[in-house]
This record gives sequence, C-alpha cells and structure tokens, in this order.
Amino acid sequence: MSLTEARFHDLVDATQQALEELLEDHADDIEISAGMMTIKFKNGSQLIISRQEPLRQLWLAARSGGYHFDYDEESGKWSCEKSEELLGEVLARATKEQAGVELDFEEI
Repeated sequence: MSLTEARFHDLVDATQQALEELLEDHADDIEISAGMMTIKFKNGSQLIISRQEPLRQLWLAARSGGYHFDYDEESGKWSCEKSEELLGEVLARATKEQAGVELDFEEI
C-alpha cells in the first residue's frame, strides 16, 4: 500500500522535527528549507535529509553514501530499500563517523 501524499508529508515532518530535537545540542546548525534538512556539525561535515515526494521516500546524503528510505507502516519506521537498515541505525553510524557524536536514534 502506497502512502498518501498527506500522510507522507506528515511522516517526514514528524521525522525532521524529532531529528531536530535530538540533534539541536550536538549540531552546529540545522536548516530546514523546501523539504530538505541540512545538519551541519562543528567539524564542517554535514548530513542532508530530503523528501522525495514522487517516490514517497526519504533520502539521506552522508559521507558514507546516499540512502533511500521507504516508510514501513507495520514497524512504523523508515527502512533503507537496499540494505534494509533503519533510518535511525544509519543516522547513528553517520553521526558517529562524521562528528564523533554517539546518539540514540532508536525512536526515529
């Protein structure tokens, strides 16, 4: 079953808000503009999370690569279409690798 456009936007908005709250004390700057969230760390590295409306996906750009996530209604989590990792797992690894920050993204 495909997500409706409204449900997709609600899910992405909620995810970005949760990420902003979790990262606000650890990121140097967080910008959200036109559906794209840019998280900048003190060392100059960044993560970019963008909504891909036509595909109903959430994309993450990190130093380790690009990841495409589909929302799984059953688990209530974003899951990578290739690796089947959850968004929170990839974000935890990326923030540790890029900024040396260990955070718990289990609720994301």
